[in-house]
Amino acid sequence: MERILLSKRLIFLDRAKKEVREMANMIQQTYDRLKKIPGGHFLFSQFIGYAAPYSGTIYPDVEELKEGYARVSMKDRRHLRNHLKSIHAIAMMNLAELATGLAVNYGLPENARGILTHLAIEYKKKARGTLTAECFCTVPTNNTRTEYEVTAEIKDKEKHVVAIAKAKWLVGPS
Repeated sequence: MERILLSKRLIFLDRAKKEVREMANMIQQTYDRLKKIPGGHFLFSQFIGYAAPYSGTIYPDVEELKEGYARVSMKDRRHLRNHLKSIHAIAMMNLAELATGLAVNYGLPENARGILTHLAIEYKKKARGTLTAECFCTVPTNNTRTEYEVTAEIKDKEKHVVAIAKAKWLVGPS
């Protein structure tokens, strides 16, 4: 009986390792398939919330994604607000992390993966209404262990910058 349990755990760990290796590719493949169908952006946004449950708490809307670029928005919702009736700082940080992560990971080679090592954010003004984070970056072309710093700007619906985030992503072999 114990051998069977151990065997099942090893199979599970092997599958989990394989899933981590395929994660960057999975983002690109899933987005590229879903963007072609009606409601595909909504489905991809739901998929991201399922794959990264904490990121899903802001109900992100992945508007556009391509190699080195991501645009992700979130609506102003009561559960994302603070005592000042503006969007909570950590909700904005969550949005920035997601935008930078998608921009970096979308174009990674199959044998590479990215992991966030540092995230800092500067808040410019109170944020209310729908917010949109945009990230432009250069995507690594190999899996050499290197740290990349990328920036995301978060703007409100009037296109005013409400926060600027800097994220460091460590890219290396999967």
